[in-house]
Amino acid sequence: MDEKMSIMVVDDEEIVRESLSQWFKKYGHVVEAASSGFEALDKLENYPFQLLFVDIKMPGMDGIELLEKVKTEYPDTMVVIITAYGSIESAVKAMRIGASDYLLKPFKPDQLSLVMERISHQKRLLFEHDYLKGRLEEITRFDNIIGQSPVMEDIFSLIPEVAQSDSSILLTGETGTGKELVAKAIHAKSRRAHLPFIAINCGALADTLLESELFGHQKGVFTGATHARKGFLEVVSGGTLFLDEIGEISPKMQIDLLRVLEEKKITSIGSREPVDVDFRLISATSQDLGKGITDGSFREDFFYRINVIIIDIPPLKKRKEDIPLLIQHFLEKYGHETTKHVDRVTRDATELLKRYDWPGNVRELENAVERAVVLSQSRTLGIKDFAFLRSSLVPLSRPLSLKEVEKQYIQQILEEYDWNVTQASKALEINRVTLHKKIKRFNLERGA
Repeated sequence: MDEKMSIMVVDDEEIVRESLSQWFKKYGHVVEAASSGFEALDKLENYPFQLLFVDIKMPGMDGIELLEKVKTEYPDTMVVIITAYGSIESAVKAMRIGASDYLLKPFKPDQLSLVMERISHQKRLLFEHDYLKGRLEEITRFDNIIGQSPVMEDIFSLIPEVAQSDSSILLTGETGTGKELVAKAIHAKSRRAHLPFIAINCGALADTLLESELFGHQKGVFTGATHARKGFLEVVSGGTLFLDEIGEISPKMQIDLLRVLEEKKITSIGSREPVDVDFRLISATSQDLGKGITDGSFREDFFYRINVIIIDIPPLKKRKEDIPLLIQHFLEKYGHETTKHVDRVTRDATELLKRYDWPGNVRELENAVERAVVLSQSRTLGIKDFAFLRSSLVPLSRPLSLKEVEKQYIQQILEEYDWNVTQASKALEINRVTLHKKIKRFNLERGA
């Protein structure tokens, strides 16, 4: 048993808790104990135990009930049921529900060792399964673009095709939809992949600064030019230039870039010697460039030169089936960065996030998940962790029934008070007995 695990022993008998805990600690495992199912669930909220040893007979919440809740809320947590010879039927039932193994009382060290060997074997199989699952997820993460919706699959199919040519590409779509990620994916699939990819946000630079950044300058041509500097149009030569918010550049800059695209030459500021350049241009905009052509702020000839191929990136509200996949990706990302054990979002919270309109698109969703992870005190993110989004929720497609409204509201209040029934009943202005009846009637569960 070389592999160390985090284990919780759940038993109402102190002698069992102590003997098992000492045995596991002897082999270097991280061990905690709980005297009831309720205490075990509280501990699971704050620490990702890999394995639970659970006594099948306990007052209040028995082992079968605890097993059902654990497999619902923490499906990756393995559970071994502790039972007596006279309760084999219960052990069989537990295995059907999802227990990984069972241990018969009274047990000997060699029996415990055998159970742990079987658990280790199951863990290896699960690891292999997770690895294959991860490989499958990579298919839905096309060069870091995450999606499985039909509209994103169409884009995934289009990227390798357009990558093979050197034609200029225009990416359109709202802010935060991932246009730069698509540009990088096209570059990665092209023959230019081993050469530079340079991204410039045109909207963040004044016109004179943008000109200097793109074309470069000679020493002394303006105040502060203490040495000659190559522009990005020369530095990127052979690779891909990504100009974000292309609609922000001036008509003069449009003329200058049009000339570069046609002649494949540039002249730096203060120089008379042209330099040959070779790059693939990918532009992006969140604006309606057609409107810019009409009002005279965007040149029609430049527009047709940059959008030989046009790809429209859909807003998140039009690809909501991608939201659960994106949530999981950001949970993993910020769980790793913050070293916090936050590994799931409740069904109700996921539905809430799917109802939100996401004006900031994927970037806003990422920000929301990061904020929730950083502030969370639990392994599970619920509705209360995304309360800051409620004011902008999209109405449901159909009115809720009175029963549904009551169920959702009670669940929300329980989550807000961390399932403290006394406090929740006061907030609802009903007594504890009534609240318990409603919890049972609506089949409400923590984190559901």
